[in-house]
Amino acid sequence: MSALLTDLIKDDMKAAMKGGDKSRLAVIRLILAAIKQVEVDERIALDDTRTLQVLDKMLKQRRESIRQFADAGRNDLVAIEEAEVLVIQDFMPQALTEAEIDGMVKAAVTESGAESVKDMGKVMALLKGKMQGRADMSVVSAKIKAALPN
Repeated sequence: MSALLTDLIKDDMKAAMKGGDKSRLAVIRLILAAIKQVEVDERIALDDTRTLQVLDKMLKQRRESIRQFADAGRNDLVAIEEAEVLVIQDFMPQALTEAEIDGMVKAAVTESGAESVKDMGKVMALLKGKMQGRADMSVVSAKIKAALPN
């Protein structure tokens, strides 16, 4: 049986401690704190799927922060957030390519029988589980809108 994602994150934290990589260690501690918060709030132990959802949410928050900091001209803060994104992405599955995303969107539109933008929820429901942590869902959403007629 493969180790849980949280175990891999903890092992990486130990390696960062031993290696003296303070910036990586700080981000890993943030990840573990976010995971622990969900476990405490929901009184459950997270499986890999749920852990990926937590990591995906953290990535989404960082991307939004990067956009806002860039708009405000705070390149120092942009660099910090981008460094955090890189560490978080280390624990995510291999990202999908544009072509893979396009193909999956096209297949999901066909499978769901979606006929207009009103049916976008059906398509999104089919794709969310398959793409969780492997694609930026805001990009996927835009591609679904483009694929569906108004």
